[in-house]
Amino acid sequence: MVRAAMVQQESARFVPHLLNLTYVRNEGAAFGLFPGRQPVFMATSLMVLFVIAAFWRRTHPTQWPVVIALGLVTAGAVGNLIDRLILGYVTDFFEFSFFEFPVFNVADTCIVIGVAMLMVWILFGPEDDADDAESGSDKLSAEEDASSAETPREGTE
Repeated sequence: MVRAAMVQQESARFVPHLLNLTYVRNEGAAFGLFPGRQPVFMATSLMVLFVIAAFWRRTHPTQWPVVIALGLVTAGAVGNLIDRLILGYVTDFFEFSFFEFPVFNVADTCIVIGVAMLMVWILFGPEDDADDAESGSDKLSAEEDASSAETPREGTE
């Protein structure tokens, strides 16, 4: 919609004193860094998508924060990858009007929120069930060893 209705660098008030719509063609990475390296950015997006798919297949996450976070990062990576493949650049259009911040898009927002959710989950989320199950099985093995040592075997007396 922004590409169809606006010319590059055009800006319009969207939410007064908060958010403007500003059409920017971003040929770089975040904040326009490293312009003109589209193959590197596309390869990075594909690698991120591959890692997420492999993680998903291996762990089958069920905790809703992890599922939502991975979905957001995936959606953001796919959105920016589509722009890069079709247009050769990413279309950025949200600009905060109350302080100086680079123009960004919905995909960027999804990636940032998703990564932030994953970081919070990793730092403060509950302990992994696999660790609990593993330590529980170790306890059972130790208990079985102790009980078998206490009980004499048949024919050994």
